[in-house]
Amino acid sequence: MKEIHKAFKEFKKEFPAVYEGHEALGKTIHEESGPLPEKIRWLIKIAISGASGHALSLETHILKGRESGLTNDEIKHALLLLVQTTGFPTFMEAYSIFKTVH
Repeated sequence: MKEIHKAFKEFKKEFPAVYEGHEALGKTIHEESGPLPEKIRWLIKIAISGASGHALSLETHILKGRESGLTNDEIKHALLLLVQTTGFPTFMEAYSIFKTVH
């Protein structure tokens, strides 16, 4: 996946050892720590990012989710589930990010 966040690119350059450790932990958790299929893992990450208000993470997770085969309808459904738990404004923030990610 291409670099989409300038600050993250700079972080990787300035702190390569920290980045490598972070990536290794993420890979272990995401790929080796349980039975969930890849698409489901990305849906969960999309929902968590949306609920937490982490815009850059949400962008990244939407793009990676699409790479894993998620459809826009699946992503929208995951985001729509935010309404009853985190509220309509949180959903709208996440939905507006979804609408701008290509």
